[in-house]
Amino acid sequence: MRDLEGAADLLREVGPLTTAEAAERGARREWLEELEGSGRVVRMRVAGAERWCAVEDVARLRDALGAEPPPGVPEVFLEPVAEPLVDLVSRYARTHAPFTSARAAARLGLGRDAVEGALRELAGRGRVVRGGFRPGGSGTEWCDDDVLRRLRRGSVARLRREVEPVEPRALARFVPLWQRAVPDARLRGPDAVFEAVESLRGTALVASSLESTVLPARVEGYSPVSLDALTQAGEVVWAGTGSLPGEDGWLALAPADEARLLLPDPVPPEEGSLAETVLEVLREGGALFFRDVSDRVARALGGAVVSDADLVAAVWLLVWSGCVTNDTLAPLRAALGAGPVTRRGSSRARRRPVMPTRSGPPTAAGRWSALPVPDPDPTRRTLARVEARLERDGLLLKGQQGRGISSDEYRVLRSMEEAGRVRRGYFVEGLGGAQFALPGAVDRLRALSGEDPGGPTPPVVLAATDPANPFGAALSWPAGAAGVEASHRPGRVAGALVVLDGGRPTLFVGRGGRSVLTFGSTPALLERAARAVAELVDAGGVESLTVERADGAEVFGTPADTALVAAGFHVTPKGLRLRR
Repeated sequence: MRDLEGAADLLREVGPLTTAEAAERGARREWLEELEGSGRVVRMRVAGAERWCAVEDVARLRDALGAEPPPGVPEVFLEPVAEPLVDLVSRYARTHAPFTSARAAARLGLGRDAVEGALRELAGRGRVVRGGFRPGGSGTEWCDDDVLRRLRRGSVARLRREVEPVEPRALARFVPLWQRAVPDARLRGPDAVFEAVESLRGTALVASSLESTVLPARVEGYSPVSLDALTQAGEVVWAGTGSLPGEDGWLALAPADEARLLLPDPVPPEEGSLAETVLEVLREGGALFFRDVSDRVARALGGAVVSDADLVAAVWLLVWSGCVTNDTLAPLRAALGAGPVTRRGSSRARRRPVMPTRSGPPTAAGRWSALPVPDPDPTRRTLARVEARLERDGLLLKGQQGRGISSDEYRVLRSMEEAGRVRRGYFVEGLGGAQFALPGAVDRLRALSGEDPGGPTPPVVLAATDPANPFGAALSWPAGAAGVEASHRPGRVAGALVVLDGGRPTLFVGRGGRSVLTFGSTPALLERAARAVAELVDAGGVESLTVERADGAEVFGTPADTALVAAGFHVTPKGLRLRR
């Protein structure tokens, strides 16, 4: 009976409806037919279509629209109505968003002038409002006063929700997803490596982490051969941006056509040095194998003999200074002690003897060339870098730790905001007021607010220096390292790993793998993190790990001990070990 009452109320509140229109609002045909049988609903032709009508509206429809009442309607429902057209137009306004008089006239089957007369009468009584309400609307629109108030309240609430910042944990969930550095979002297909390079273009990356964690985190089934194919084809260029201990360093990748805009400014070698001579030789043009470089350097020095070791050292000085590059990453892998495909850290690779070859040492393999001169227009370079950072991060923060927004970048971002290309607002709580984001990034960021860690999304293992790890950059590391000696505290250091799970770091593996931090993670989260690290070792991202300390103490007997053993680590006299 409640369903029948609902159908009857619908017709009284909304007015005449076709069978299809009633069904869209949840009123079944059999209910309407039952109401018709009891005399509460009738069928009449309105605006050329048969519609179901409340019996109370029969006289109103007859007097306003000239509709013919069906036989059998009681006389009480056929008595004249004082303002039938005004009543019908008022009801239409109460049940619709802003509308035009033409639209209302078409619905009622009347002329536009008649409907506008009724609307003007209602406007004089303060029951409807005339104006322009819809974005993109044209001409005069009308809206019921109560409807307009409800719309305004809803709009204000929506705007307030949009300006409310999300918690920092939402940003920690967002960044790896946006950069596709999570298992379910990894790039696939023949162009996956190039797409990953595009997303990271111009970003300073730790060389030893590039092919062990950074690219594998973004490309399903990553193979070094794919990157070499791009560099040898001239589609991708790599450049050093600074050296690190242990033959490691920082480097940046960029599509060849953007190299002049995105690669960092080179640091010129010392005057009169061997490195300067090598650079001059390479700037003469062409890509040269090591022996060709050696011969030309000897000629430039008047026939002086330069040892391979000194020449290799000069070449790598130029590499980390951002002056020269190679058409393959093979010499970089060799310099890191990894060989063509073996990961850094392999004891077998480090013991492999370096045999002299006709083409030169393995650390000088491939063809060397001078990097292109940076674009002379600083504005073009700043714009290219801002666009690259926006596409990589989705959101730029003026108050970021480490890499924030420079004054030049800020001016570019303001211009982009005025052009509608970025949005400015307070999107993430506690990270400063000057925040710029791509429109799509804001929606995805808010969609991630409020989710809990340990859910269906698996944890992700990242290099601590990976741009997909926001901790130590946009976000501070969480508490949990109090009392831990400085050498075992978390940081964005080369060789360290971090496990992110649901927007929080749950395990930090220090450089060399000898110490871990748990950040007070629950046993369940620690087990998920330990399994993720074990999977990275099994995949070859890390050759082996031997964990000796956890949270500054001996690892044995700690929560980390239980989690690591459950993940497959073996007990040794030194600690817990896992090998590929």
